[in-house]
Amino acid sequence: MGRAAVDNKEKALLVGLILPGVPASMIDDQLDELALLADTAGAEVADRVTQKRPGIDPATFMGKGKADETVRQAGALGCSLIILNDEISPAQMKNLQRLAGEELKIMDRTGLILDIFRKHAQTREARTQVELARLQYSLPRLTRMWTHLERQMGGVGTRAGAGESQIEVDRRLIQNRISHLKKDLAGIEKQRITQSQHRRDQFRVSLVGYTNAGKSTVMRALSGANVHIQDQLFATLDTTVRKVELEGEQFLLSDTVGFIRKLPHNLVASFRSTLREAADSDLILKVMDASSSQIHIHYQTITDVLIQLDLDEIPSLIVLNKLDRVADPALLASLERDFPGAIFISALRQLKLDHLQQAILDAMHQGQKKVVVKIPHYQSHLLDVIYSTMKVLSRKNTDQTVDLEVRAHLADLNSLKKKLGD
Repeated sequence: MGRAAVDNKEKALLVGLILPGVPASMIDDQLDELALLADTAGAEVADRVTQKRPGIDPATFMGKGKADETVRQAGALGCSLIILNDEISPAQMKNLQRLAGEELKIMDRTGLILDIFRKHAQTREARTQVELARLQYSLPRLTRMWTHLERQMGGVGTRAGAGESQIEVDRRLIQNRISHLKKDLAGIEKQRITQSQHRRDQFRVSLVGYTNAGKSTVMRALSGANVHIQDQLFATLDTTVRKVELEGEQFLLSDTVGFIRKLPHNLVASFRSTLREAADSDLILKVMDASSSQIHIHYQTITDVLIQLDLDEIPSLIVLNKLDRVADPALLASLERDFPGAIFISALRQLKLDHLQQAILDAMHQGQKKVVVKIPHYQSHLLDVIYSTMKVLSRKNTDQTVDLEVRAHLADLNSLKKKLGD
């Protein structure tokens, strides 16, 4: 939809299918979320349509009769856009667009999310990932979209006729561009790994969670850093890393792209490197909106995405944010039962933030011992090893040794003991 859509506020009609075994209330919730996505993209939702069906129509998603009716309804409401709650196939997109005509655009959930991602991508990495995901999504839909892609690519030029040869030229051009973007991302990933290695000696904490759960607000509350905060889905796509100090201890805190239901698979694949900070973390904070009626679904979404990314084995804490919005004691008690051990905070109001800070400190100290080590002066080269692998709490120099009080993992202490023994 782009910038013009934001300025002109296109009107959109939302469409969701109610299939066997899926409660109508769940589709309503998904359409609520779709409406938020549409608003983030710059569209005004005029109405929504649901249809009960025994299955998805392979030709037109909702069946030709319902499709015709939906197109007429969109026209009567002055809509220029129909947004479908699911990702549809290239053939379904082509058939629906033929029914809709040139004045009414058909967009599915994946296309909408990609549009938002393109709008919010700021860094080279995010822009590269978004472009890659968009082209991978567009390639099989090229028979309908080639003239649109011609404008998007910027290097194809204007040609007369839209024959098969034109489509093949665009297909090759896009495939070449995809290959180039993948190489670019591989290079960016190498830089990220190098940067990560430089920070290996520091404890790392990552914020993950459903989009709009307040992760950026949590980050600001913990770090005091000026990070972008906006009450929109996917307000930021770029991983932000800040150094945080608590009671003399330091750790690195990273904020990552938000999750969402039905996050397109090609986006999950494209954003693996953005989520690499989470993969390299010692602790993951799963941030959720405590006031949301969809919190259990949000938790399942977070769990599913972490499993997809092979991050489910990393130690984690559940952080239920926006506690100030939970006024019902019964709801609070229910959340405490459903999420035992969860930490309840309001990052915006700074409520119970000390509970989260203590939990992070406890996680940092998990599996560590506090001991005093005495390093003879002739083995002073081991001081570099100690400072790079352990937390030095105090230091005292004597005539024969350097005495250090340290907090360290048992494996590092045993390794040091062997070096001293040798």
